[in-house]
Amino acid sequence: MHCSSKIAFNAPAIMGREIELLQEAVTRNRLAGDGYFTRLCQDWLRRELGSEKVLLTTSCTAALEMSALLLNIEPGDEVIVPSFTFVSGANAFVLRGAKPVFVDIRRDTLNINEALVEQRISSRTKAIAFVNYSGIGCEMESLSAIAKRHQIALIEDNAHGLFGKYRGRALGSFGTFATQSFHDTKNVTCGEGGALIINDAQFAERAEILWEKGTNRKKFLAGLVDKYTWVDIGSSFLLSDLQAAFLFGQLEQGRLIQALRHAVWQRYFDRLQPIAHDLDICVPQIPPDCEHAAHLFHILLPNQGIRDQLISFLRSQNIGSAFHYLPLHLSPMGRQFGYRQGDCPVTEEISGRLLRLPFHNRLTREEQDRVVSAIEAFHN
Repeated sequence: MHCSSKIAFNAPAIMGREIELLQEAVTRNRLAGDGYFTRLCQDWLRRELGSEKVLLTTSCTAALEMSALLLNIEPGDEVIVPSFTFVSGANAFVLRGAKPVFVDIRRDTLNINEALVEQRISSRTKAIAFVNYSGIGCEMESLSAIAKRHQIALIEDNAHGLFGKYRGRALGSFGTFATQSFHDTKNVTCGEGGALIINDAQFAERAEILWEKGTNRKKFLAGLVDKYTWVDIGSSFLLSDLQAAFLFGQLEQGRLIQALRHAVWQRYFDRLQPIAHDLDICVPQIPPDCEHAAHLFHILLPNQGIRDQLISFLRSQNIGSAFHYLPLHLSPMGRQFGYRQGDCPVTEEISGRLLRLPFHNRLTREEQDRVVSAIEAFHN
């Protein structure tokens, strides 16, 4: 059943006016950050998420690093994070000297297990930083209650979750801060990029200072001071206006993008769920109070050996696929913090069994059918 045409695991697509807006950005003679299109994107996201302030950044990683700066994370502090997440989810805080306190995930959503969080909180805990895996919301009410009880911040890594909802409320609106990703692999992209979402007004003014390399430039531009100077720590976090122009072209088509991606997700589910038992696989589980963001579609195989064999088989059929996060607590860096095998058993098991199928805005029904047929052929 070998097919010569390649089915890409990911393929970013022009969805609307991106090229036209790039040209407009050039004619506006401002390619640096905080320009016309930066502000359009920030306003769009602020309205979409109902947030206090939005700042475009060079990446979701940069936004996470800004959140660590805003919370004054320092050596000796602890931040609770899932072990099943991208390395930036821990690195942003380790860069400031904090220790990542890894927590295991739930079997159903693959999100941080909220029932395990409180027992890991200590007097040194400054924040709970969690990811809405695959665009499925974590148990926000439980996490919010824990954070409030212990007077610590919530940092919502929403890299997967733009357009997703938890109990009717937008993902990205729950944390003290939330972070977005516009990387090549995300629903809405500008190649590389991100955003810091500020949901607590007390951090808004300082966030702009950090974003502007530690200066009060925004006050100067607003006419509130006669010159701007260095007033705080900071770095160069701004996304270029050229990238923001491309991003705005994608945001304009956000509803179309989501409709296309939900159709892709649903077709995989409709094809695979009825035969999942026969194929000895598990398909994603969406809690009834969550509206997922259709970011990815994964299946779980019986074990890592079979998972790796399926990746190789799909590759032989010219079909791209990928595993996902390796457990951070078992990485060389994680072991430096004293973690060992068995500390997050669900993460360790799931990480070895998980396989992500091709998923992008332009994936056709015929291509999806080829993927499903290949999975069936592998099992048989």
